[in-house]
Amino acid sequence: MDALTLLVVVDNESDILSSVDPGIPKLSEVTHLLARTPVAMTHGPHEGHVVFDHLCLACHGLSVLVTARRGAAARTALLDVGPDGDVWLANAMRLGVDLAAVELIFLSHWPFDHSGGLPKVLGAIARARAAAGLSPPVLDVHPNRPHQRGITLPTGKVMLFPPGPTLAALSAAGTEFGAHADPHPLLDGLLYGSGMIARATSYETGLHGHVMISQDGSVADDPLILDERFLAGHVRGRGVTVLSACSHAGIVPAALVAQAAFPDQQIDVLLGGYQLAGAAMEQRIPATMRDLIDRVGPAVFAPGHCSGWRLKTALASAAPERYAPSVVGTRYDLAAVLTRRRQSGRARSA
Repeated sequence: MDALTLLVVVDNESDILSSVDPGIPKLSEVTHLLARTPVAMTHGPHEGHVVFDHLCLACHGLSVLVTARRGAAARTALLDVGPDGDVWLANAMRLGVDLAAVELIFLSHWPFDHSGGLPKVLGAIARARAAAGLSPPVLDVHPNRPHQRGITLPTGKVMLFPPGPTLAALSAAGTEFGAHADPHPLLDGLLYGSGMIARATSYETGLHGHVMISQDGSVADDPLILDERFLAGHVRGRGVTVLSACSHAGIVPAALVAQAAFPDQQIDVLLGGYQLAGAAMEQRIPATMRDLIDRVGPAVFAPGHCSGWRLKTALASAAPERYAPSVVGTRYDLAAVLTRRRQSGRARSA
């Protein structure tokens, strides 16, 4: 690709004030909002814009709008939609998203915090595309769809996600299905959808306490969540950006699988949930930190969603010059560069 734009439509946090180090290609929600709102007042040479009633809403989930460019052509995909269709649509309006431009929705995995908003979001996108004379959006999913999922807490209670949207509800919303368990190209090869993410580290043993509920009501332990997939794309001269929604296989294995799919390319932006929140999962932070910096060495760490504040604090302290966390409304603009010196993660963290 010549350029890739990532726009975070849903994430757990809102933060319009925190800074990132110079050179990181991340724009705060307010920065690009100021460019889209009219001047409301002037104070000497300064122009004032009303923005606080236009800010996005945060909620527990993730959705990223991905715009890939090659030459004059731009193609748009959506990674997940979050749990609430109304929240997604409200945020998309505030962010100025062109619904008709969305050709593809890539569902990373089925739990409700990623899929719950699908019927409303798909319906709105399908109507916008129909009004523009365009074909229905394609919904790319893993063929293995559980009825419901949950997490067993230390108290013994099971925190259940609501049942995911039914295939009938998704069909009624107006979509074309594409079910893929294996790696495959997307949008004429501009993007890449992974298959199952191989566990490549000894400390990744899955999501502690996770269970799956079948249609018949039976419950089974399901720590590995093997249906999760990531989305990736290669920007010329920058490397491979990886969007890993929850990283149930581990954020390090996800990055290593992406590197294997794009040989001789470094990881550029590593965005999404790093799944290291909660007492049981937080035990893996030291080993994950070591491998993230020494084995993977991305140019930009962009943890969000289920990453947890302890992991974020550790990354921000270890690599502040590469730390730009995902929050709702954030935009990352990744443009091709002619040359980019390849460096090891250890060298960049020095």
